[in-house]
Amino acid sequence: MNAEEKRLEETKKEQKNWKHWGPYLSERAWGTVREDYSAAGAAWDFFPHDHARARAYRWNEDGIAGICDLNQQICFALGFWNGKDAILKERIFGLTGSEGNHGEDVKEYYFYADSTPTHSYLKYLYKYGQAEFPYSRLIEENRNAGKLSGEIELLDTGIFDENKYFDCFVEYAKADADDILIKVTVVNRGAETAKINVLPTVWARNTWSWSGEKPHIKFQISDVESSAVDLGEYFLFCENADELLFCENNTNKQKLFGAENESPFVKDGINDYIVSGKADAVNPEKSGTKAAANYLLELKGGEEKVIRLRLAKKDISRQGAKKQISAFADFDKIFSNRKKEADEFYAGIISGNLSADAQNVMRQAFAGMLWSKQFYHYDVEKWLDGDSNQPLPPAERKKGRNAEWRHLNNADVISMPDKWEYPWYAAWDLAFHCIPLAMVDADFAKEQLILMLREWYMHPNGQIPAYEWAYGDVNPPVHAWAALRVYQIEKKRTGKGDTKFLARIFQKLLLNFTWWVNRKDAEGMNVFEGGFLGLDNIGVFDRSRPLPTGGKLAQSDGTSWMAMYCLNLLAIALELAVVDNSYEDVATKFWEHFIYIADAMNNLGQEGISLWNEEDGFYYDVLHLHGQGNTPLKVRSMVGLIPLFAVATIDSATLDALPDFKERFHWFLENRPKLTANVEDNGERRLLSIAFRERLERVLHVMLDENEFLSPHGIRALSRFHKDNPYILHVGGDEHRVDYEPAESSSGLFGGNSNWRGPVWMPVNYLLIESLQKFHHFYGDELRVECPTGSGKLMNLWEVSQELSRRLSRIFLRDRDGKRPVYGTIEKFQTDDHWRDHILFYEYFHGDTGAGVGASHQTGWTGLVAKLLQQSGE
Repeated sequence: MNAEEKRLEETKKEQKNWKHWGPYLSERAWGTVREDYSAAGAAWDFFPHDHARARAYRWNEDGIAGICDLNQQICFALGFWNGKDAILKERIFGLTGSEGNHGEDVKEYYFYADSTPTHSYLKYLYKYGQAEFPYSRLIEENRNAGKLSGEIELLDTGIFDENKYFDCFVEYAKADADDILIKVTVVNRGAETAKINVLPTVWARNTWSWSGEKPHIKFQISDVESSAVDLGEYFLFCENADELLFCENNTNKQKLFGAENESPFVKDGINDYIVSGKADAVNPEKSGTKAAANYLLELKGGEEKVIRLRLAKKDISRQGAKKQISAFADFDKIFSNRKKEADEFYAGIISGNLSADAQNVMRQAFAGMLWSKQFYHYDVEKWLDGDSNQPLPPAERKKGRNAEWRHLNNADVISMPDKWEYPWYAAWDLAFHCIPLAMVDADFAKEQLILMLREWYMHPNGQIPAYEWAYGDVNPPVHAWAALRVYQIEKKRTGKGDTKFLARIFQKLLLNFTWWVNRKDAEGMNVFEGGFLGLDNIGVFDRSRPLPTGGKLAQSDGTSWMAMYCLNLLAIALELAVVDNSYEDVATKFWEHFIYIADAMNNLGQEGISLWNEEDGFYYDVLHLHGQGNTPLKVRSMVGLIPLFAVATIDSATLDALPDFKERFHWFLENRPKLTANVEDNGERRLLSIAFRERLERVLHVMLDENEFLSPHGIRALSRFHKDNPYILHVGGDEHRVDYEPAESSSGLFGGNSNWRGPVWMPVNYLLIESLQKFHHFYGDELRVECPTGSGKLMNLWEVSQELSRRLSRIFLRDRDGKRPVYGTIEKFQTDDHWRDHILFYEYFHGDTGAGVGASHQTGWTGLVAKLLQQSGE
């Protein structure tokens, strides 16, 4: 084992908790549902950015490049001031859902440069302009831009012109589980001398305003080089700080609400001291619940300066039998060791066969995954009813958002999609997160998957919570797939599969599967609805709401997801049956259930519904109006490709090892020949799939057409065919249409910056790649298709999967001209040495150019590129 693997093992065995401290601090706690106590559920407006510096949070804290302990009792982050801004830069700024012309949108540049799984080494880069930050301009210009225009970004304001900005690198290195070294390196990228205040800040999360005892933070002298902030159990040592500033992490009620403050030293006291020169805004007795060390740096053009700090559970400076020892005596040595150990760890993960550029992208993908952990705190019952010592929430809340999720009580470190744009967990996003996470920390990935199924998360009826804005929304059921893949990844890496984990999660997945069957197939037709299913704008209607036509929507994607769910649970049951033959019965159940769903997908059901369209060779949603027939909604979208996800093989050796399952399997084949006519047998294994060979080839003919789905950077969510041929449906005098839109949506119908009408979307592309590989496992070289369609170039399906993987990966990799498609036409990112190798992992990508679109730090599911690169380097 290398040093990092030993730390992971010590944590697993509970010998030492190396994960006690980590980057668990959010980048945005304002504007969240948790902090919204309004009657109408207007989260963005109830707690805006302008309140954040002066108003204590109820549930979570936020900061720049921050860390905290597992329970977020103590937080540490960086503050900055360039001498011109109207406020301290204590948190990342962005636009709310109503301010942005494409919904919520972060307007800063920061990068997750590195992290080990135990966070023994962390690195973060924040770029801070030397001119006044253009808060108002960003709001006004984006608000007025309209949905047909692009977004006005921070670079567009000219704030980084002539390189007049600071690169602020923040690094952490652990000397021990509760002993963290902190290095802040500030570089003046401009040519002229510039000043900056750097304010490493430590504070206690405010729990006392709602309940509990107020902690006490105070100043003490530690040694000749440093002063320290005494946090009770912890000390923050600050080398050569200009001054230490203290206030309380309490709301400034007087400023915000015209009410009396309990103390004159409130949350924005340090802000007012630095920015407005108010000496009485900080506590002269140097105590409180929030403290900052103030470093006033003056840097010449190109100069860099380093600030050193140490956060430790014991008073490092007072160790030694006879003499005082500096808190910084071993600082540089420890940092050097942790960096070296991080390199050693990733050398075992990232193949040396990859180019240096690809290795850099892969390393940063892992960094983004690991930095995107967040302490997430939300007790829905307390949120609905209010705290006893606070004003009662409006009565409307009792029947409003999440009112049916009173059991939900979250206080855990959870993998987030994006700690600014989506600082809340999304269950189906999290399932994809766990694939790259399992490559570096399988235990954390398994813990995350199990967490979503615990009794204080999963609804008593078996539904998995979707996401904070509406826990009752329905996401695709990918949890079983993720659990199986995490199991397989760990088994391949270690040689031993964790069947205990698999059995534990399987039991809970049975509850969720039953919920799906009972709630989403109400008529027992094996054709599923599901509604939203994460696909937002891709459909003709908002599928989360009642249809404007009445009737029901038989969903190709909903039904296919359930078929995939059956096959995933079948695969888990077969794996477990090897060690416990009682799982053979339930394996039989899922094999048979899959066959019924596949039959419903491909043949006319009870209501004459068929999701397959023979004329077009494609799968569509079908609008079913009772007594009026069925209308296929002929939108060539991901909805018609998701049936490919439902594929699995069962080899002869597995059948022979499980005699009871084998007997029932063969009985079903012999006695239900119409249902099982499309189960193929090549002598070595059986193929279970919705799209049997003929239909698979027809779907692939469309999917691999560069004038339809196949882009230079993966598979589009909507066919480019609809650019010139929009799908239009007239209902009750209203026109419903779907156009190809390769980037952001021109419609506000679904809200936010969600748009799947053309962009490339990493998670479904990843599932397509895996599905093609499973089909190849059965067909081998016997099945070859044109790729691209019409090119005359034949490939087997493994080769097609590799071609798709290459197209996706090159979104992030430099091309022949040294440019990365992800950054499109942004010259600074393409050519500047201080920008071009820092990677942002966007939410989705322009369907024609590959440029990043949507949330800019959604390393969550976009982190899947690390798995694609790993496979290409093998």
